[in-house]
Amino acid sequence: MLDDFLTRAVLAGLGLVLATGALGSFVVWRRMAYFGDSTSHAAILGVALSFAFSLPVYLGTLGVALAMALAVAQLTGRGQSMDTVLGVLAHSALALGLVAVSFVPSLRTGLDAFLFGDILAVGKADLAWIWGGAAAVLALLAWRWQRLVTASVNEELAMAAGIDPARERLILSLALALVVAIAIRIVGALLISAMLIIPAAAARGFSATPEQMAGSATAIGAIAVLGGLWASLWLDTPAGPSIVAISAIIYALVLVVCRK
Repeated sequence: MLDDFLTRAVLAGLGLVLATGALGSFVVWRRMAYFGDSTSHAAILGVALSFAFSLPVYLGTLGVALAMALAVAQLTGRGQSMDTVLGVLAHSALALGLVAVSFVPSLRTGLDAFLFGDILAVGKADLAWIWGGAAAVLALLAWRWQRLVTASVNEELAMAAGIDPARERLILSLALALVVAIAIRIVGALLISAMLIIPAAAARGFSATPEQMAGSATAIGAIAVLGGLWASLWLDTPAGPSIVAISAIIYALVLVVCRK
């Protein structure tokens, strides 16, 4: 069954949304959308380094994404504005990544696959990385769930309860870095944040609890994956952007329905 490219694409997409559903909810609650963009842009540098040093793409991407997360945590901890730090690091990492790509001839022609994703080219080894990474993210969020929710709702309340908001923010940053690493082959560096934000934003419109929002965001993401792959197959459109487009349509429908 796994020899069927469409089956592998479906499994890859569903594996991704298992992680992005819950994690995307925290991204929306904590207004970390810009951080997702910054980390995904930095992933291009990781791709270039992977090709330059003959490393697995996921490993190089994860290394750069983790470095970005740690750098943001250190700089913001020294009083730097979060928006400023993210802006500087995001654009710098993207520029360095594109410059590095120019020195890797074998990557120039295939760069689009990492910018916009190529879910239909996912292989068995990719599935192992994706599902393994998604399982790690889910385990981390389940372990810290109540602390993360408390810190997201009210940092002063979290500190009163003995919870360090900075530590929980770092944990979310590391989880985001892992999601970026596993998502780059599916939706690409430029669309990763969309899969984190749009399903969660849609789920927020009708969810009463954090757990319900996380579950609904996962379900919406799964529908977007299946709908996007179907649209890609029948309309001959790029798979990654098609998945994001379907999730955007769902978000628009939720806005219309919830206003009535």
